[in-house]
Amino acid sequence: MSLITPITKAAAEARPQRIGVLLVNLGTPDSADAKGLRIYLKEFLSDRRVIEDQGLFWKLALNGIILNTRPRRKARDYQKIWNTGKNESPLKTITRAQAEKLGLAIADHDHVVVDWAMRYGNPSIRSRIDALTAQGCDRLLVVPLYPQYSAATSATVCDEVFRVLGDMRAQPTLRVTPPYYDDPDYIEALAASIDAHLAALPFEPEIIVASFHGMPQKYIDKGDPYYAQCVATTDALRKRMGLDVKKLMLTFQSRFGFDEWLQPYTDKTIEQLAKDGVRRIAVITPGFSADCLETLEEIAQENAEIFKHAGGEQFTAIPCLNDSEGGMDVIRQLVLRELQGWI
Repeated sequence: MSLITPITKAAAEARPQRIGVLLVNLGTPDSADAKGLRIYLKEFLSDRRVIEDQGLFWKLALNGIILNTRPRRKARDYQKIWNTGKNESPLKTITRAQAEKLGLAIADHDHVVVDWAMRYGNPSIRSRIDALTAQGCDRLLVVPLYPQYSAATSATVCDEVFRVLGDMRAQPTLRVTPPYYDDPDYIEALAASIDAHLAALPFEPEIIVASFHGMPQKYIDKGDPYYAQCVATTDALRKRMGLDVKKLMLTFQSRFGFDEWLQPYTDKTIEQLAKDGVRRIAVITPGFSADCLETLEEIAQENAEIFKHAGGEQFTAIPCLNDSEGGMDVIRQLVLRELQGWI
């Protein structure tokens, strides 16, 4: 016994006791040009979670057509919203700020290290897990920054984390935060952000449109819970704000390819509302934790133009929760809840 105890004690004292918290968002190109978009889109569209049919036809279309045409067009869209001061996308700027503010918010737990990564692009999940383990983190909490779960977002984060851990001999103990689509803190933060934004407007919207990122209908048919969780978010927000289905509408944006996607479509709905005589609307994007191309360009610019071209007059895009006080409270509460037993 006297021989075993000192060795066991020494081993325990040498073992790292830090906890890594890794915030992960979807991704971003490294530059707002065709080259940067080509690299980013190739990684993104080669993921079997995003495009499930990665057969010969898709590979020919991706490499022969899409990657030769789409990067230039998307680069122009990114240039409209690019953070030129930092030479990066707003999503990268905001996700970094979220990690920094979370670190300060839980600074009293000095053995917790907060970092951030992108599923596609940089900083990569692999690089940040390596950095956290190098700092002595033997436990890891991964936080996919998607309120609603889908295989094409949350699951692919886990896929990449598992691939990284699969190459490690000394793996950290792993936890992953669940989706928070109906979390009371999240719903309250959304409602507060809507109220604050609308209070500052010179007009009162007749309708609020809640626009979520779309996905092929066949993914839902195969069992993806994303649609149900988007509905649950919208229902909870309606209940919190005292609005019915006509005053707070659910739609889906960003369709791609020729498959049927989740409906109703955001752009078609907004156009029809204007044609039907609606003159003032607000759009919120509750499926995004941070503003990005899909909110800043697709919604705030492209869909605003669609609405006004069809006869609408006043259009406003409500910012995502981002690193606001309310948004950070949602992330902080989520992280602290999932760290129970570790801190």
